[in-house]
Amino acid sequence: MEKHSGTTNRAPDLAVQLGPLRLKNPVMSASGTFGYGKEYASFLDLRRLGAVVVKGISLEPRAGNPPPRIVETPGGMMNAIGLENVGVEKFLSIKLPFLRELGVPVIVNIFGNTVDQYAEISARLDGAPGIAALEINVSCPNVKEGGMVFGTDPAMTEAVVRAVRGATSLPIITKLTPNVTSISETAKAAEGAGSDIISCINTLAAMAVDVFSRRPRLANVYGGLSGPAVKPVALRCVFEVCRAVKCPVIGIGGITSATDALEFLLVGARAVQVGTANFTNPAVMVEMIEGISRFLEVEGMGDLNSFIGSLDTSCLFPFAEDSCALVQSEMS
Repeated sequence: MEKHSGTTNRAPDLAVQLGPLRLKNPVMSASGTFGYGKEYASFLDLRRLGAVVVKGISLEPRAGNPPPRIVETPGGMMNAIGLENVGVEKFLSIKLPFLRELGVPVIVNIFGNTVDQYAEISARLDGAPGIAALEINVSCPNVKEGGMVFGTDPAMTEAVVRAVRGATSLPIITKLTPNVTSISETAKAAEGAGSDIISCINTLAAMAVDVFSRRPRLANVYGGLSGPAVKPVALRCVFEVCRAVKCPVIGIGGITSATDALEFLLVGARAVQVGTANFTNPAVMVEMIEGISRFLEVEGMGDLNSFIGSLDTSCLFPFAEDSCALVQSEMS
């Protein structure tokens, strides 16, 4: 990366290309933390975002898990919402019209408990005006395979992506779970099956207990850990996936500031999704966009793309390809 001192005469270009998607900037909401977008409309100008990713949508409405289903943890939070949503038909008739008027790409996160459900919901969303892409949540149990999570097996991930690819002409983003031995293998399986873009990571499997009541702090016992505590894990996963696939990657996990976002862009992500930080600062994404622009101005860079993927590891570790495996070996 060539670095220049001083500032440029015009605002830096923040536009990024994600396969078939072009975003005016790399900052978008993360599914499950931004509702259907309208909930945040009084806190920030949604039109300034690179894209809006809505909460996960299923074929039928879901009530989600019983409370308590959110708990704060050091450096983050855990949730076991249970994918509560209005279902695909109400989404199309009630939620999408508002989103359609924003003038920003709308990405619909989808999930199912069978491969056929993924395909069916994709077919129902295909061609709906105002939808720019689908994001596949593969962190769901396959009820036909004893509850095994789709995203923990590259073959099952491949089957889901291939089914969705066959049901829609929309761009496909596959959102990967970090709860695997090799996230790069899952990423390659998704890309090979037709995914245009990879996003990672989803939440880390976790739990919390109360020593006084001697009970789990979530009614579901287990939950998904998110927030600043997961950022180092997410950053490593994104770095690995960027080197494993040719398609563009979206970074997710513990991003709370422009600097955090820039770290993910530096290791190769072409865009980022912001989740838990929206709960503590609903305007944080606009602040990130402005912060990224200021950084580029200070660095004298006119185009964000000249910064993306510019991390230099050549002088730090001569065996970078095997460094992760080495660290895991030393800790075992």
